[in-house]
Amino acid sequence: MYRLRVIDHFASAHFLRDYEGKCENLHGHNWKVEVYLKGEKLDKTGMLVDFKNIKKELRKITDELDHIFLNEHPYFEKINPTSENIAKYIYDRLKEKFCDLMSSVVVWESETAAAEYYE
Repeated sequence: MYRLRVIDHFASAHFLRDYEGKCENLHGHNWKVEVYLKGEKLDKTGMLVDFKNIKKELRKITDELDHIFLNEHPYFEKINPTSENIAKYIYDRLKEKFCDLMSSVVVWESETAAAEYYE
């Protein structure tokens, strides 16, 4: 089994609805995103997926989320833009391109706190 990892970043603001504490206030994060793909079969060049293709697809998503107010993004209008929900959003978007190769998405909101989504 092979497992690939690609990392990207974006910065955005949000607040958490129905939450009591500091995170109910508007604040921002410099998010770190790790994407993992896995599979058993390599292509004729010896690759599971070309890193440039993973980076390109991930960049489309992180560019969309970069420097915005996440609560106003259509996906997060009805659900909280938590690290958990951001990880699922990115996973689902990448799954459209990489199907059964998706392993997980990890979203770091700080150097010490991250959420991972996988199926």
